[in-house]
Amino acid sequence: MYASRRTFLKTAGTAAGGLLIGLALPVRTRAATASVAADTAVNAYVRIATDGKVTLLVPKSEMGQGVYTGFAQILADELEVGLEHVTVEAAPVAAVYNATFAPMQFTGGSSSIAGSFEVLRKAGASARSMLIAAAATELGVPAGELHAANGAVVHAASGRQLSYGALAARAATLPAPTDAKPKPASEWRLIGKAVPRIDTRAKVNGSAGFGLDVRLPGMVYAVVARPSTFGATPLRYDAKAARAVRGVLEVREVPSGIAVIATNTWAATQGRAALRVEWQAGAGAELSSDRIAADYAARARTPGVVVYERGAASATATGHALEADYATPYLAHAPMEPLNCVVAFSAAGCDVYTGTQFQTVDRAAAAAVAGLAPEQVRLHTTLLGGGFGRRGNPASDWVREAVAVAKGYPQPVMTVWTREDDLHGGYYRPQAHNRLTAVLAADGLPASWSHTQVVQSLTRGTAFHAMMVNPKTGIEATQHEGASDLSYAIPNVRVAVHDAIQPVPVLWWRSVGHTHTSFAVESFVDECAAAAGQDPLAYRLALLADQPRHLAVLKLAAEKAGWGTPLPSGHARGIAVHASFGSVVAEVAEVSLVDGKPRVHRVVAAIHCGLVVNPGQVAYQVEGAVCFALSAALHGEITFVDGQVQQSNFGDYTPVRLTEMPRVEVHIVPSTDAPTGVGEPGTPPLAAAVTNALYALTGVRARRLPLSHVEFTKASA
Repeated sequence: MYASRRTFLKTAGTAAGGLLIGLALPVRTRAATASVAADTAVNAYVRIATDGKVTLLVPKSEMGQGVYTGFAQILADELEVGLEHVTVEAAPVAAVYNATFAPMQFTGGSSSIAGSFEVLRKAGASARSMLIAAAATELGVPAGELHAANGAVVHAASGRQLSYGALAARAATLPAPTDAKPKPASEWRLIGKAVPRIDTRAKVNGSAGFGLDVRLPGMVYAVVARPSTFGATPLRYDAKAARAVRGVLEVREVPSGIAVIATNTWAATQGRAALRVEWQAGAGAELSSDRIAADYAARARTPGVVVYERGAASATATGHALEADYATPYLAHAPMEPLNCVVAFSAAGCDVYTGTQFQTVDRAAAAAVAGLAPEQVRLHTTLLGGGFGRRGNPASDWVREAVAVAKGYPQPVMTVWTREDDLHGGYYRPQAHNRLTAVLAADGLPASWSHTQVVQSLTRGTAFHAMMVNPKTGIEATQHEGASDLSYAIPNVRVAVHDAIQPVPVLWWRSVGHTHTSFAVESFVDECAAAAGQDPLAYRLALLADQPRHLAVLKLAAEKAGWGTPLPSGHARGIAVHASFGSVVAEVAEVSLVDGKPRVHRVVAAIHCGLVVNPGQVAYQVEGAVCFALSAALHGEITFVDGQVQQSNFGDYTPVRLTEMPRVEVHIVPSTDAPTGVGEPGTPPLAAAVTNALYALTGVRARRLPLSHVEFTKASA
């Protein structure tokens, strides 16, 4: 059972005879979280054992984005130890680890480094200050004559020094300082350096612990038969046939379907196949992607709920009028490691092992299903084999299901989803339709801009909806982000939203609403530039004259890509820029056609993300975002026919193959601004950069994704 914050600090302060630092910081709140108690904002605990081992408890999930390495860099720099001497552990679930802007522990919104940079620096500085104070007492000298270096406190005048391990016990008895000052940037050794990831070796040699690697004594395995259409319920099934399969131990109904528990996953899946379930159709039985697309296109031509407006009404402008519609499909997250969760009940409560992005939410959900208090549930965060938002679900679907499967069972149970289960069972990025109109002034720049969207709410039906929805409009910000915060200097702008209601479960997907709004906005800006007869880069620079970050990335990306310089015959370039999660990214794509299909040869990206902790990790994240976004642009879609998902695995929900992957170059705008997001901002501009390049090459505008639906037949001269 997890203790309260006060008890936790009191009992853990001298853990293992060493030093544990808890750093209290003021809470930055939005109106919705203004009531958060001050004592919930304690973050970034540092543990120093008497053998000198430094352990950093990280409350953020490591899902390939490098947060463990970045956090360790920041701490090691402030604590004056080598990176190799820092061990990282996943923090338990506790209010002391809540984010600084929300009353929960989670990983998302590209906020890990951005939200924890100062927290970690101050935690390291506090620990260093306490160690120096302990050394001053031990050596009988003023603290001002001491400094920390290489895991020890040094008295330069006498040459004496004491290791952190030797000082840990005494330091643990001292009060944490309230005025410890982090090092100035001029003294950083690790921050800003492209150091290797600290988890690479374990991931290469197989010792890293992902959710699927969890093994507990006596553990058994389960899979769940879920309906093939949303809202269906089981009418009848053959439990006897399933139990007859060798290795099957039990068949039980759970809220999400029928669970088969067995000695191994193969037996469980074979038992599930033997169930021969008949389902009673539900609300999603007649679901059709084509009908949804037609409905959305029609609704986009009618007035929606206005969520943003500046200047006069768009209809008052006169000049050259343009209009265009952009359609994007449902998309699956499809992380490499399918969903899984181990649940073990005991007299003390319940242990849950899973790769989650939503620690607080999932623990509360597990407790509700188990009939326990949250403090009786011990949630262990494993490494995540990808997430992209799927493992940060307000509904906690796979965790709730796993607890329901294991409840009352005498052994630990690992509930496993196959790839097909995840692609068929939701959740998805919502399908969306964006309609834009503009009127160009005499100089060719937009005098007015109107943007109407049709898209589902991401949180409807969850506790998050009340926090995220605008009470005046009934629309949540994620539906129109990237549209209502338009960076272009257009005098008259109107953005309206139709809140679509569908039986399809939806969830944030890497870069959330920016994925579909950026495609629409950056494509339409290109259309405006073409109609004005102007260069797409120059056009954007003119509209962004008062946006220094945008100008910086546009100019850098264009320069590095050789914008305006000759290309091989049959090649063309396209450009796009977008701001999200506090950062701005510009991307230039170089494309050609191979057998009539788009081929992306090169993507040059520039990112302004403030101060960079690890430039190598920034580059890797942007490269990964390009790959992720290109997979969706070229191939990605989840479609429904008669309520059933048509895709099942990577054979028909196709990621970019090695032969399709372009060369990606990432350039970082130097900055001393506070760090901003990195994991997601590289995703939004990619699709438009590619389609804009294809227009430059062929004269064909791709307004629907994926590009497999678009025919490119006309080659430019």
